[in-house]
Amino acid sequence: MAPPAQLRRSMILTAPRSICAVQWVISRRKYRGSQPDPRTPSMQLLTFTVAGQPYAIESRAVIEVLPLVQARPLSCMPDYVRGIFTYRGHLVPMIDLGRRLADHTLAERLSTRIMVVELRPLHLALQSDRAPTVRLGLIAENVISICSAEDADTSFPAMQLPDALFLGKILRINGQTVQLLIIEHLLAPALLAGLFPAAAEVPLS
Repeated sequence: MAPPAQLRRSMILTAPRSICAVQWVISRRKYRGSQPDPRTPSMQLLTFTVAGQPYAIESRAVIEVLPLVQARPLSCMPDYVRGIFTYRGHLVPMIDLGRRLADHTLAERLSTRIMVVELRPLHLALQSDRAPTVRLGLIAENVISICSAEDADTSFPAMQLPDALFLGKILRINGQTVQLLIIEHLLAPALLAGLFPAAAEVPLS
């Protein structure tokens, strides 16, 4: 198996109202071809907390981590879709992982961040390796740590729950029990198609 993409991480410190806000910028290679299985053991992980519990996503999918900003609400959406926000000139859906995972709205604290991620919807990726990617802003707390899945002392296999396919393997890393999330499954295909109609309509042949 090829080693994971090398990540170059830089920390940018700003100090609004004399309080430092930390912003991680992660440079990673673009998705090519089919998506790798996010449950493989050699991943680099970005860890965070939701409702006091540690979670992680594959860091190669993360474009940038930002301070929390206000979202413009969207009508007729699930409660975990906070709305849309502007990211580098584009409107991006904002997903509250507290509501999605634990029926708990995340508080607006200094530690609450937006992880801007890029993914290729699985229902499109299965049809063509040229399927377009989309971006989501995932809200979580304490987004501060990068670690390797290879550092896990032990693990529990991913649970194949029909209503929670986004729950991946559970790892014991650095004294914490961390639940991996498979971001391609966070939103149902119908919801992704509703949020990104242009992507769903791109010819795949």
